[in-house]
Order: sequence, then C-alpha cells, then structure tokens
Amino acid sequence: MGYTVSPSGRLHLPESEDAAAAIAVQAALAERGDWYGPDGFPSDGTLVDLAEAARASIVRDADWIEFGHDDEGDPKWSDRATAFYVAIAPFVREGTVEIEGEDGARWSYTYADGQVTQRGWNGWDGSVEPFGDYVEHPAPDHP
Repeated sequence: MGYTVSPSGRLHLPESEDAAAAIAVQAALAERGDWYGPDGFPSDGTLVDLAEAARASIVRDADWIEFGHDDEGDPKWSDRATAFYVAIAPFVREGTVEIEGEDGARWSYTYADGQVTQRGWNGWDGSVEPFGDYVEHPAPDHP
C-alpha cells in the first residue's frame, strides 16, 4: 500500500555543503519518527545515502544532484519525503524537482535563495504547500 511517486529534476547543491544538508535531513527525519533511525545511516552520510527518504534515486554530478525514479526501492510518498525536500532548501542554490504520482498528479519543489516553493497539488496529501492542509484539487491555472 502507499502512493507511488516518480521524481525527476536537478538541484544545484554544492558538494561542499552535502554533509551539512545530510545532517539537516537526518534531523528532519528523526522528528518524523516511524521507520527512520539515525543509527541506520553513517554520520558522514551523504544525500545519495539518504535517497530512499526522498523516494528517489539521487546521483551527484559535481555541485549538482540529480533525482530519478527509485527502481530498486519502494518509492511511496510520506511526510518523511516532504521533510527531505524541505530540509535541503537552505543548501540548494537553484533548481526544481518534479514529482509525478501514481494517479498522474504532478507537483514540484522549486528552490531559490535557500527557500522551497511547492507548485501544484500534492496527490498524496492534497496540499498546495509542503506540510499544508488538504484542499480540493485546485483549478489547472493554480501555481
């Protein structure tokens, strides 16, 4: 059970900031509880090591990280996936990650100036902003 997603996109997140971003992700995941335990990942872990939390496959290409579908894992969306994308915001210079849900819903996270903005309607929780409340599916012209 769950809501299968397929992420794609590319973010400019300098390699020199990867360790700090990974620590921020681990802290955000620990706040969410459930399956995540910080002992399950090395203290010097990278965002690539934490890709499962993003429900993605992540490849580092110098100062960029590229997101793709997680063919090997169980890419089901949850609050922990949202926490991953929010936690990396202060470290990302620019870029967008697009998410497509199993039912065709599409939303994205656009990063600029250490902030993240959700565009579109999250098909898993029905929100139009990270950790937002459920809203009826918005009109197609909603950002």
